[in-house]
Amino acid sequence: MNILITGGTGLIGTKLVQFLNNHHHVTVLTRQLDKAYQINGHQVQAVTALSQINFNNIDTVINLAGEPIADKRWSAKQKQKIEQSRFTITQALVDGINAADTPPHTFISGSAIGYYGRQTTQVDESHTDYFDEFSHQLCKKWEQIALGAKTEQTRVCLLRTGIVLCDKGGALQKMLPAFKLGLGGPIATGQQMMSWIHIDDMISAILFILETPNLQGPINATAPNPVSNAQFSHALAKTIRRPDFLTMPAAILRLLFGEMADLLVHGQAVKPQVLLDSGFRFHHQYLNEALQSLLNK
Repeated sequence: MNILITGGTGLIGTKLVQFLNNHHHVTVLTRQLDKAYQINGHQVQAVTALSQINFNNIDTVINLAGEPIADKRWSAKQKQKIEQSRFTITQALVDGINAADTPPHTFISGSAIGYYGRQTTQVDESHTDYFDEFSHQLCKKWEQIALGAKTEQTRVCLLRTGIVLCDKGGALQKMLPAFKLGLGGPIATGQQMMSWIHIDDMISAILFILETPNLQGPINATAPNPVSNAQFSHALAKTIRRPDFLTMPAAILRLLFGEMADLLVHGQAVKPQVLLDSGFRFHHQYLNEALQSLLNK
């Protein structure tokens, strides 16, 4: 199978390319050729522009590109950067797919559980009562653009990803320094829910979607057992044998990060109902075991 990937040097993309390389021909769209080859190896084809791609020869497009949403304070300029890093490439991919005589049969496009906005009850893909905030608005438009590629020839799968736990990079690596110093603990009340997924299950879920042609539309990429922020903090501290008695007040977070602090202060319990109903089996269903597998190798 010929597969085009954007975001192939990111947290998920790097791992995904490693798996796909064994059985498929992979092309990575990147702005930095040297970095792409250094990370993914020279068996991967890397291109710097979609004009180099003949979409008639592509079977699947996997779109994982996008500026990290939680790395910087949300100024108006940063919000625009976050949006355009998603909207522009997604629209370009849709245009390429639609212009092809024999288009890719599958378009897997990134999204996030931020689509639901903050929630106080468990939600799944059928949920329609969204909290209208920046994360929802971002994901909503992102998904709307991706759905422009949907035809009888091309299915569109919208990958609503939770917090991806990985031993190298990602949210977990940002948390570890404070916890290793004994300075970790819950955020605000600690009752906000965190919907997470182990990196191995994240990759397996994408491969499962790729190999299950009846799947399309929104698909939650989260483990089936979300936890509260307090439970997550306690599990992480226990895994690395450190205390977790300190609390980060919401007021301080808002002072430091402004509106972006809402991602940390609020959350949602997201169930991967579509994957479960389709027969996907998670290898890491519970947080304690997932953290052990990543941090105590």
